[in-house]
Amino acid sequence: MNEPSKASTNTVKLAERRVFSQSFKPLYQEGMGLVEQAAEYLDGKGRAEAKKLSRLAATLYAAESMRLTTRLMQVASWLLLQRAANSGEMTRDQVASEKSKVRLDTASAHDEAAGWAELPNDFLDLVTRSLRLQALVRRMDEEIYGGGVVDAPFSGRRINPVSDQITLLNTAFGRG
Repeated sequence: MNEPSKASTNTVKLAERRVFSQSFKPLYQEGMGLVEQAAEYLDGKGRAEAKKLSRLAATLYAAESMRLTTRLMQVASWLLLQRAANSGEMTRDQVASEKSKVRLDTASAHDEAAGWAELPNDFLDLVTRSLRLQALVRRMDEEIYGGGVVDAPFSGRRINPVSDQITLLNTAFGRG
């Protein structure tokens, strides 16, 4: 699984080469480190800082922290899938199938939102870093797998992103 796709023999896909080589490790560590930092912040210092915010800013903080968590879990899922492919635990087709459940488009309210200026600087730093990482991963995903987000056909079931995320993580860890 360590060999890049043969889609175009004349074009070198730098993102693909990075993901399917040892140079993927720093990106993986950065992403997982950011997940850990965000979790520590939100469970500790962030919780205390949120209590000091105005009602408007506290509401924005709650919404933005959910976006931050969602964004980081989606990026972590993508990174885990690429690591599984890189180590040969999953085939490229398996990864492509599972990664279709990953959404790399979680937006942020940004600084135009009322109450944004009141948000703690450490929190804003996490949001900014997560957006930057998501943009990098999204560009890599588009270069490696092509195209934008493909909508799955309506299957008659309600979409449950949490359940889909758990399934994706179980698959990446070989528990599914």
